[in-house]
Amino acid sequence: MTCELLAKFRQRNCWQFFCFLLTGLLNSNKVKNIESGLSTQFASMHLLQVNKFTWKEFLLGSEEWLFLPEVLVRSVIMFAIILTSLALLGKRGVKQLSVFELVVIIGLGSAAGDPMFYKDVGVLPAILVFVVVICLYILVTYLVGKSKKVEYLVEGKAVYLIDEGSFAVENFKKEPLAQDEFFAELRLKGVSQLGQVHKAIIETNGGVSLFFYEDKDVKPGLPIMPGSLDSPFKQINNAGWYSCIFCGCTKQLKPASKHTCSECGKEKWVMSSDKKRVR
Repeated sequence: MTCELLAKFRQRNCWQFFCFLLTGLLNSNKVKNIESGLSTQFASMHLLQVNKFTWKEFLLGSEEWLFLPEVLVRSVIMFAIILTSLALLGKRGVKQLSVFELVVIIGLGSAAGDPMFYKDVGVLPAILVFVVVICLYILVTYLVGKSKKVEYLVEGKAVYLIDEGSFAVENFKKEPLAQDEFFAELRLKGVSQLGQVHKAIIETNGGVSLFFYEDKDVKPGLPIMPGSLDSPFKQINNAGWYSCIFCGCTKQLKPASKHTCSECGKEKWVMSSDKKRVR
């Protein structure tokens, strides 16, 4: 009887102990959940405070309102320096920019822009940059006037793109100019076919100079109107004037299964155009 009571007591105590442990675990999980929830809520509130939108920060960044009059003064000073610098560069530096002059203008613009609205960029360093760039420009311009090698190195040189109504193929390959882009440039100047053009020259500033035939001297040439080169052919069925679509070489061809261009070795042709230039 005593043994049975002792066994029941042990079972009861074990059950109570198990219930006690289970209750403790549940309570600890609740505490952890509460703590994690509070930390998440705190982090969200902190994030909202950090990313809170303010008109002052939007309009001024990290600066104060008193910085605006300083921006005004800085802008006036840098604007005056830009005008003075362009006056020193001369009319050519403003009107016709070569690669070298474009680099100078970009350098001056970069030096002028930052001091206008960045408080940590002083005006004096920008002025020093202007002085150095202008001195370098004057030095290089002097060397260009004294040496053709320096001139070709800095400025480049003019190149023929069309000669006697046909492409100067070797020169055209050296220039980063697409055929469609070049045709668009010609059309803007009233050219509808290459036989109207005696010479076309790409200048050092990227512009294209054209020298035309007189109307009485215009000859058949490669048509450059939109769509005129969309349907080239190899086989010639009728005798007449034909132009190579690659180099613009124009010849009288007789009917044949194919003709090879004597200038570029290509075999695709279109009918030539003999239209005069519209002025």
